[in-house]
Amino acid sequence: MEEIILDVQIRNEVGGRKASMLRRQNFVPAIVYGAEIKPTPIKINRRAYEHIRRLHEGASLVFHLNVMEGENKLKDYSAIIKEEQHHPVTAEILHIDFNRISLKQKIMVKVHIVAKGEAIGVKRDGGSLEHVLWELDVVCLPTQIPQHLDVDVSRLTIGDSVYVKDIILPEGVNTKHDLNGIVFTVVPPMKAEEAVAAAEAPAAEPEVLREKKDKEEAEKKAAPEGKEKKVPEGKEKSEEKTK
Repeated sequence: MEEIILDVQIRNEVGGRKASMLRRQNFVPAIVYGAEIKPTPIKINRRAYEHIRRLHEGASLVFHLNVMEGENKLKDYSAIIKEEQHHPVTAEILHIDFNRISLKQKIMVKVHIVAKGEAIGVKRDGGSLEHVLWELDVVCLPTQIPQHLDVDVSRLTIGDSVYVKDIILPEGVNTKHDLNGIVFTVVPPMKAEEAVAAAEAPAAEPEVLREKKDKEEAEKKAAPEGKEKKVPEGKEKSEEKTK
């Protein structure tokens, strides 16, 4: 994968309040770690960054960051995304962590796995294709990172599976993942009576209510037999007036 050139601005002021102000100005606060250097706070034009992510959706990207101060270039280096923080409701990007890397040293990254074709067990026999492993950890040079890993599932019948060892990796790309890990599997269709039973099954009782009920039943069993139940004083007088 070729490096994607991205101009970013140095961020001289840090802190939660400053970061919120940057977001209102349509910037994404970020920081670059790695290579035994002091972390570099930066800010990124939100529109430029989101445009790149849309063009390469799902891919592990290698950036060539040009760190600028106004129109002046301070430094530049290669980096990959370590983590993106998103708003829990709007999914807006709040912060990005980058890791500085060397193009000559192998790194471990996650690569998306994509199903190609329609399984025979689904098309002909009505089964379902279950996607078990969505990403694979691979080890390679940054320039060799595949955008995604395609897996042909068209020959799978019911009961068949694709394992990690079945994935054909590009030259220079390896994985330390369990080779017997299941990536895709085709399961038989659910029987009509099983579907009805699953739909009519009563909802599980909340754990807190169940514990409370069990405690009340235990207290009833522990109470001595024949012991009269006390009536609240106010209720007793009320009953006498009624008589």
